[in-house]
Amino acid sequence: MTIRPPAAGSPPPVAGPDGPADRWRQAGRTLLAKLIAELAYEDLLRPQTDDDAGGTYLVEYPPIGRGPARAYRLMTAGGVYRFHAQRGTFGSWWIDPASLTRAASPVGGRGTVLSPPNGPADRPGRPAGPRSRGRSGEVAADDPVRFLRDAQSLLGWSDPVLADVVRDLLATQSADQHLLTTALPAAPLADLPFVALEGHQSGHPCLVANKGRLGFGAAASRYGPEARSPFRLRWVAAHPAIGRYWDMSTPDPDRPDGSATGRSGNAALVRAELDAEIRARFADTLARALVAAAPRRNVPARASHLDPSADLGPSAAGAAAEDYIWLPVHPWQWENVIVPLFAAELATGLLVPLGEGPDRYVPLQAVRTLANVDRPERRNVKLSLMIRNTLVWRGMSAADAAAGPAVSRWLLDLRDADPFLREVTRVLPLSEVAGAAVGHPAYDAIPGAPYRLHELLGVLWRDPVERHLAHGEQARSLASLLTIGSDGRSLAAELVARSGQSARDWLAALFAALLPPLLHYLYRYGVAFTPHGENVICIFDAEQLPRRIAVKDFGADIELVDGDFPEREGIPAQAAEHCRRWPGPMLAHSVLSAVFAGHFRYFSVLAADHLQVEEGEFWRLVRATIDGYHERFPQLRERFREIDLITPRFDRVCLNREQFAGAGFHDRADRDGGFDLMHGEVANPVATVTASTPASESTASMARTEDQ
Repeated sequence: MTIRPPAAGSPPPVAGPDGPADRWRQAGRTLLAKLIAELAYEDLLRPQTDDDAGGTYLVEYPPIGRGPARAYRLMTAGGVYRFHAQRGTFGSWWIDPASLTRAASPVGGRGTVLSPPNGPADRPGRPAGPRSRGRSGEVAADDPVRFLRDAQSLLGWSDPVLADVVRDLLATQSADQHLLTTALPAAPLADLPFVALEGHQSGHPCLVANKGRLGFGAAASRYGPEARSPFRLRWVAAHPAIGRYWDMSTPDPDRPDGSATGRSGNAALVRAELDAEIRARFADTLARALVAAAPRRNVPARASHLDPSADLGPSAAGAAAEDYIWLPVHPWQWENVIVPLFAAELATGLLVPLGEGPDRYVPLQAVRTLANVDRPERRNVKLSLMIRNTLVWRGMSAADAAAGPAVSRWLLDLRDADPFLREVTRVLPLSEVAGAAVGHPAYDAIPGAPYRLHELLGVLWRDPVERHLAHGEQARSLASLLTIGSDGRSLAAELVARSGQSARDWLAALFAALLPPLLHYLYRYGVAFTPHGENVICIFDAEQLPRRIAVKDFGADIELVDGDFPEREGIPAQAAEHCRRWPGPMLAHSVLSAVFAGHFRYFSVLAADHLQVEEGEFWRLVRATIDGYHERFPQLRERFREIDLITPRFDRVCLNREQFAGAGFHDRADRDGGFDLMHGEVANPVATVTASTPASESTASMARTEDQ
């Protein structure tokens, strides 16, 4: 028996009854399977085999591919959960959602240890209905919140942590239910442009509660990507006493005005983002507001070039208006954060509301990053949004706003000066061309305040990928390749069919587009991106073959390998100061964890089930791409050893452990206190295969038993 779970926790195809209750249970069943699978992968749960011997933690699985389907159980204080699963690459768990059942515990209570039940293991198969019974007292399990309550003592969570996770999980299930309701078949998905396709994806594959969005209420659900509901942005103008601006021509981010180009640079950017009529209307609004606010203004000391006691008539108000920084604001942020927390600045004219812009935007998978649907050539905007989604609060600090343009300029310079990056890979760094941030005078005086209070109002303007596409090219995020259509057909299978190529050749083309630019930046320059599926955009030719990639999310998310890299000696100081440095083995995780364990862990299973490319062959193609790069650049062999992607084992990054840490984790003063949380190790499938290893040998001959 081979279990074919929905890839990466995507909602399964819509089938059978389709009322709200049915879809809620369907979303819950899929989410419960993902919850158990990911918590077991991170060793927070240890399912036992469900057999007459009483169960065991010793589980045999191949280092590549999936082992046989087995019956498992989890003994919790509230009940016994049973399911069928396969163990696979990286020690992953692939659970059949339809097999999940729960039997209430005869001995309830927190911390109760239940004796293993007697009797044969469940037979594979779907329960008869959403609340059907199999063994005595057993019902289909489709409630992830009930499971967390049952398993609280196993997980070791306090009541506050459990309550926090339950909130995020319920919000995620609600969004998943909406995705089920509006799902499309694979063929229409393949026809969608980049921005539209973003609204049909199921979120981060590793993170269970990946749509928590703490802060959003029911009305704010329209701001989620799955709502696919365009909205307009507010615009504000910030006095330079509290507002700063940076762009890619900035030589000195420490100037009082934020940059050498300063407010003139902001004016040039605004000219590209707003039509003349709107700019004139906003400028008039600003001038009138400054006249009205002049008697009330109390300008902080940093704005010494403005005299708060001066009589600001219309002419003087116009001159002062030229000093203001203009930036957009998310409508939710305006109503819930800016109006109440910046009340003093709004009253005194330090912050002036200009009005609503005419262009409509929709969120990408990163909920605070918005794309312009009316004028797609205009830049994406990454905005402050004081919601907590997955691991962090989604604000925008001054450091982030300054880092984006500085690091973008450097990454582009590296690309343009390197023939391999420029001409062979044709990689496309999507520049964060400018940033702006507005400080809060009170919170800025409290350095130990939670970091979200230092990130209340800011923006990064980023080039949209559409601006750089040649005729016939189409862009899709790497994450989108995990999408399953409502007809049960994967988007990847549809693209392979349209390409006219074999699935193997199509995958080889994907790896050739994806890996060499990431490896070259890493090995030659010691530059590590954060290349998870949402940050990498695959660019396909007219035949739907992947040919190159775009990468995004720079600034503080770009990290450098510590050590001697003469090739990056020319890094500008303003870029270097924003990039954290780590030893080479740590930054190997930018590929090992973000790409291999974070994306290929799921995509290799999808390739086997939907493209008929066995997992051994999948990883052999990955290894061949890495070996090909190594052979092309033998002069970098010492760095290949230091930043070792062929290591037999590597530390397991545990994003759910980090998200569910509790104990003030989300109230810390520093957004990025250290490297990702790790627990245990996983076997590296790339170390198991070589370019010449037969797929059958790499999959079947190296079975492993591990004490879980």
